[in-house]
Amino acid sequence: MGQRLALATNLFLFSFYVAAAPSPLTPQTAEYQVNYGSIELGKARYQLPKAEGNLYHYRFDSDVSLLVLSDRRNVRSDFIREGNQLTPMRYTHNRKGTGPGFQEQAAFAKAQAVVHSRYKDEKSKLDYTDILYDPLMVQLQFRLDLTQGKENLHYAMVKEGEVDEYDFRIIGKERMNIESGSYETIKVEVVRDSKKRQTFFWMAPDLGYLPVRLTHFEKGSKQLDIKLLNYHFSSEQTVKTDEAATDSSIQP
Repeated sequence: MGQRLALATNLFLFSFYVAAAPSPLTPQTAEYQVNYGSIELGKARYQLPKAEGNLYHYRFDSDVSLLVLSDRRNVRSDFIREGNQLTPMRYTHNRKGTGPGFQEQAAFAKAQAVVHSRYKDEKSKLDYTDILYDPLMVQLQFRLDLTQGKENLHYAMVKEGEVDEYDFRIIGKERMNIESGSYETIKVEVVRDSKKRQTFFWMAPDLGYLPVRLTHFEKGSKQLDIKLLNYHFSSEQTVKTDEAATDSSIQP
């Protein structure tokens, strides 16, 4: 009986530790409520299933609407991990809804120092001369860098057929109280030259720096407010085959 009690206690403590202190690359699902000001637009979901060896697949899906306007997006990133450095391999972004839809694809050939990109109907070949990311998996690299205590948060990513560069600044610690709970967070701001556009993130260290809230302001008026609804960390989570991108090939 004593041995069983000790085993049960150890298992409980281990499971609590895993649940309380996941890493940014722990298999996970996170769902968010997307608002425009005070108006509910819809929901968005991130999925990171268990890695296949050193290969990861990250998925984002959103479905938002306002009156007769709609926007549906499916984004997928395939990347590999080398220590705490993530390297992109393939990226797809499909958008449907009101107005013209589009598809964006990028294939990262680091060994050949080139990125093959296609945005809408335009193809381009970009130089792969430094560390690059795609717009989805860069979020995980950002979280990994926060766990390492890095302060130089600069990222270059391939987006819409070009290489865009972003910088982030840590503002400080802040408790965030939203409908899904109360979280100890690190507040981060996107660095911009003008204060006409401001974007803030609140990341929870106890959740592997999972984003808890995002707010975006235009000329001082809140435009987007995205809040965490629920999350789940698991060592065996997988993405269904029929949810995978159907065609992510890019021909140079």
